[in-house]
Amino acid sequence: MNIDFREIVTATMVLFAVIDIVGSIPVIIDLRSKFGHIQSEKASIVSAIIMIAFLFVGEEILKLIGIDVNSFAVAGAFVLFFLALEMILGIRLYRDEQASSASIVPIAFPLVAGAGTMTTLLSLRAEFHSINIIIAILLNIILVYTVLKSSAKIEKMLSKNGLSIIRKVFGVVLLAIAVKLFAANVKGLFI
Repeated sequence: MNIDFREIVTATMVLFAVIDIVGSIPVIIDLRSKFGHIQSEKASIVSAIIMIAFLFVGEEILKLIGIDVNSFAVAGAFVLFFLALEMILGIRLYRDEQASSASIVPIAFPLVAGAGTMTTLLSLRAEFHSINIIIAILLNIILVYTVLKSSAKIEKMLSKNGLSIIRKVFGVVLLAIAVKLFAANVKGLFI
């Protein structure tokens, strides 16, 4: 079964930093105020399904178009690097379209299971066992559900400064992980 506690913890931390559900609380609160109730259960389940499906089918799609996992992992390292810079510097390098509703689409995709998450999943797959990544996904989905359910309370508890500090700390962690991911997979490009 290859269950490795260290891999689970690392994958959970990486996904937590990339999904950045705590940093997304202001966006979630804004969506809730604009469009009413957010279906936390539905958004969480759909996010989990998208992420687990992409974990397994994503590699096959890459093979179909002739890209190996090492190449994708290196590309993923660059995406993580830029996501980390956004978190640390408080700038926005990538801009999404404005959401038209607070349904599954803006929350489950792309807020939780977006491009950064997909890239990260395949990058992690190059380094970790699938079962450990699935456990990490499920742990993050539990956290996503909890945050969606209690976003207003969390915002009051942490304040804007608290959210900013958490975002920057996880940005530094994500930056270190991006460097490690790049170093681990760049050799595979030249073999």
